[in-house]
Amino acid sequence: MAQANRSRRGSKAEQARRRARAIGHLRRSDPVIGVLIDARPGFDPRAWLKELPPMNLFAAIVFQVVGQQLSLQATRRILDRMRAHFGGIMPAPAQLRAVRPAQLRRAGLSHKKVATLRDLAARFDDGRLDEKALRRLPDEEIEAALTEVPGIGPWTVQGALIIALNRSDIVLPGDLALRKVIQQVYRLDHRPSPAEVLCIAEPWRPYRSLATAYLFAAAFDAARSPEATKRVDGARARAD
Repeated sequence: MAQANRSRRGSKAEQARRRARAIGHLRRSDPVIGVLIDARPGFDPRAWLKELPPMNLFAAIVFQVVGQQLSLQATRRILDRMRAHFGGIMPAPAQLRAVRPAQLRRAGLSHKKVATLRDLAARFDDGRLDEKALRRLPDEEIEAALTEVPGIGPWTVQGALIIALNRSDIVLPGDLALRKVIQQVYRLDHRPSPAEVLCIAEPWRPYRSLATAYLFAAAFDAARSPEATKRVDGARARAD
């Protein structure tokens, strides 16, 4: 027991050191991200996941497919209906493969998303996709393997890599909310293209996931309170 406690304390200490290194790098490499960091002391980039069920890679991809072109609130409502059908848990591949398409449609999924989820479940169930094998691959190879499933694109995989595998160097250049908040905090006169997002994010490597989390936090804060946007803009002005 004592050894386990020491191991947990050591793990937390190492996590704190890694987090400090990441924040230090982001502050040095991008003053705009530095302002967002200063505005959110104690920010936990994974806190929002506590409101969701635990998710392995398969479940995280399901979550991302459900959430395509939807708000987080709408995604959660559909996910809750799906989980209710499976006894309150996220379905395993075999369970999802076995359910009738009409039942998934009643949860609020489109025909296209139902087809994507059933194809995904079949591939995980029959071994064409294997979670243990995927976890050992670099990000780009996981993306290549999963985007072979019709209806699954880079955005879907990138989000799942953050949620399920906690990969540290992921950015979602095609995400509309991310592009909007980048336009705001970087004071651009246009909404950046995905290619421009990748250029802006290049200095954040190898901690692009954390920088992206701060940007999403700024977007959510702005949606909840215009005053939060004014505070960030004021800090930006002082940093310029």
